[in-house]
Amino acid sequence: MFVRTTQSKAAAAARIGAGLARRKRIELLERLKPCFARTGTWQHAGKYMSALVSELPKRNGWTIAQHAGDRSPDRTQRLLSRAVWDESAAMSEIRRFAAKGLDTAARRRRRGSLVIAAIDETGQEKQGEFTAGVKRQYMGCAGRIANGINTVHLSYVRERTGHALAGARQWIPREHLEDPVKSLVMGLPLNLEFRTKGQLAIDLCADAYADGLVFDFVCGDEVYGGCTQLREFLEDNGQAYVLRVASSFMLTPVAGTKLTCAQAVKQLAKGKRCWEVRSAGRGSKGERWYARAWIGTASPRHHLLVRRHLKTGKPAFHYCYVPEGRLLTKTGLIRAAGLRWPVEEDFEFGKDCFGLDQCQARLYTAVLRHIVLVMAALAICAVTAAQLRDHTDTQAPPPVHPQQAPPGDPGLIPLTVPEIRRLLATALQPCYPSGHAARWLNWRRRHQARSRWFHHRTRLNQGNALVS
Repeated sequence: MFVRTTQSKAAAAARIGAGLARRKRIELLERLKPCFARTGTWQHAGKYMSALVSELPKRNGWTIAQHAGDRSPDRTQRLLSRAVWDESAAMSEIRRFAAKGLDTAARRRRRGSLVIAAIDETGQEKQGEFTAGVKRQYMGCAGRIANGINTVHLSYVRERTGHALAGARQWIPREHLEDPVKSLVMGLPLNLEFRTKGQLAIDLCADAYADGLVFDFVCGDEVYGGCTQLREFLEDNGQAYVLRVASSFMLTPVAGTKLTCAQAVKQLAKGKRCWEVRSAGRGSKGERWYARAWIGTASPRHHLLVRRHLKTGKPAFHYCYVPEGRLLTKTGLIRAAGLRWPVEEDFEFGKDCFGLDQCQARLYTAVLRHIVLVMAALAICAVTAAQLRDHTDTQAPPPVHPQQAPPGDPGLIPLTVPEIRRLLATALQPCYPSGHAARWLNWRRRHQARSRWFHHRTRLNQGNALVS
């Protein structure tokens, strides 16, 4: 009886999830239609998104075109590089779609959940030196110094509901913009100006405000907490923030006194009474417990929130601001500080499920358009998962003591973004015409033979140049 019940619930969740995901896909595509100059381009963008949610092991121009049923990659390459459509307007529509869908899911569940703008950057390794923004730099995705590009993202986070990427700006090194030859080769817009990552975060927040999005807090790591310009922008807009800062960040605990964060903790957070163990929020393995300390400053609206790991004792510092007229509580700041991690999960979903880091385009516009279409695919699955969260969550209550016996039926976790993607991929699987696979096999072999011939000729020419 237990097996039949579990299987029936799983089957019902699969049917409901696939149906809602398809409806959300249609809804978002309709919203994106005015962003495209031609209906054919819009339709191909829909096919591109279908390929992104598919089970393709790699999502590049060739595999996406083959999945779309095209005879060659030309249409896919044209969609990213030369077709007429407004990727900025499309990103705005995706942002509003994601925010509306997550807000609707939150209202159905409970009131009082925080809305967070989580800012962070992610990278993609690239070969060569002709991709827009490529530079030898530290790549977090590789964990080392590598050749790659970096993009700053904003994630719209609804506490205890869901989250999705809602904005992106690629970081372009200053030397690329100052070199007219490189700018031309990389397809950089003529009016593009150099912006630091903190300034790109300002642009993302400004875009979100222009679209009517409202956040309880803006959160980010040390790259953004250390940007004075970003903090001033947020304060000028009456935006509360909880930003990670370095241990060397300077504070003014009392008028006329300046201390680094590390010095402030050493002098002002002495003794056990200054610290209390509080949860940073529930994770997949349970509550995330840390020791917390709260240090005031000369400004009544600015505070330092210190987090200390219970095992290692390693501290982390969050500089916090809450505008005048809004309730300032330690609990609210702790909740906000614990909600920066969803942007990391969005990067994981974007890369593992939708090919965010598999784009082989090199031009600035093409890279951005790939990111926009990945954001659209992720938003569809994230909104669907959020709206089905309560309907598909049948987990047994968590244990309350270490010796508690396991439940007879552990239940089912709610449908996740990866599971929604799989359901949508199955629902959208196209029927290819006869001979489609064989044609693509021949196309790839012919194209690779042609490329190999030209590579050989290039090597011969290089060899002749060396001899001469």
